[in-house]
Amino acid sequence: MTDRQPLNADEILDVVDEHDQVVGQAPRGEAYARRLRTRCAFVLVRDAADRIFVHRRTAQKLVFPAHYDMFVGGVVGAGESYDEAALREAEEELGVRGLARLERLFSFLYETPEHTWWSAVYEVRCTLPVAPQESEIDWHAFLTEEELTRRLGTWAWTPDGLEAYRRLLARRADGEG
Repeated sequence: MTDRQPLNADEILDVVDEHDQVVGQAPRGEAYARRLRTRCAFVLVRDAADRIFVHRRTAQKLVFPAHYDMFVGGVVGAGESYDEAALREAEEELGVRGLARLERLFSFLYETPEHTWWSAVYEVRCTLPVAPQESEIDWHAFLTEEELTRRLGTWAWTPDGLEAYRRLLARRADGEG
């Protein structure tokens, strides 16, 4: 499977500045190669039992292939809003239609020497049966927060998802939701 091309390298994205204002556009592969700042939506999905949807990304993903993530989501396309991207990505990756309203929790700038993107973090309850998108997800389960916490130090997690989750936990500890 590793001989296949990464997914969506030609997708056009808005390039943004340090204030999240659009300053241009570029194909996703070029944006990542040149470390151009883009936008991303993260959606924490909980089931009726309050467990969190956790998955492993396929090996064909352009960024963080074969890593685990506690968020579904992805890049915000050119001209697309964070809210539109969050709903689109969540429904695509979960293989569902008709999700309840996503709650936008907070935004942050994710920056490392390799990557930079503005990130909007959402949460949604999904009581629909999921059928995850096979081109994006090669394993999934709903885990309790305790089960997820036990795996944080042992599984290879997407660094941006891990950062978003740590910020979410810190905000909750501070009483911010």
